[in-house]
This record gives sequence, C-alpha cells and structure tokens, in this order.
Amino acid sequence: MLIHHGYEKLANIDNFADAFVRPLHLPFPVVLSYVAAFSEVVGSWLLITGLGARLGGLLIAGTASVGIYHALMTTGFNIYLLELLVLYLGGALCVTLNGAGQFSIDELINRRLVKQ
Repeated sequence: MLIHHGYEKLANIDNFADAFVRPLHLPFPVVLSYVAAFSEVVGSWLLITGLGARLGGLLIAGTASVGIYHALMTTGFNIYLLELLVLYLGGALCVTLNGAGQFSIDELINRRLVKQ
C-alpha cells in the first residue's frame, strides 16, 4: 500500500507539498516531499524483499510518524484518520526492532557470514 502512496506523491509532488508539508511550516517542503515519497517506495521494497528490512522499517516509521504529527496538528485526535497511520507505524517499528525473520534475505546473508 505504501508503494502506491509513494508513487502518488511523486506524480504530483507540488500538490503533496502544498497539502501536507507546508501547513506544518517545515523547511524545504518539496525536498521533504521527495524524501517522504522515496521513503515509502524504497522502504516498502526493502521490507518486501527482506534485504535491509530494518532500514526499510525505519524509513516507513519516520514517514508514518510525520503523518501522525500532521494528522494531529491539522484535524486533532481523529481516530479514523490516525488508525491506518498507527498500524503502519506499529508494523514498521516491529520490523525495525526485531528484523525481518528467518526467511528474509538479511537472515540468509547473516547465516552465510556466521558459517565463515
């Protein structure tokens, strides 16, 4: 799902910057919009492949954290808006803290290095 979100941001980066980054008064809104889009796309692919999964989880957790902050600042505590963001954050933090698991490419590399 986040890959789709990232590609939507890239399709109209100025619109995303105007709607989500500029209201937070963050510096360099277009640059930060690109960072958010690439974090979602690259982070998702890292999780899917299991290669660099902790980094992918960290990228997604960062983007979800900013999304939660934006939601709280613009609409207050809207549970319907926050629900999906908190699920993304929880899943990303889980992978960041625990790794991708025994069937990931990271684990295969780790096993290969331990044997040597």
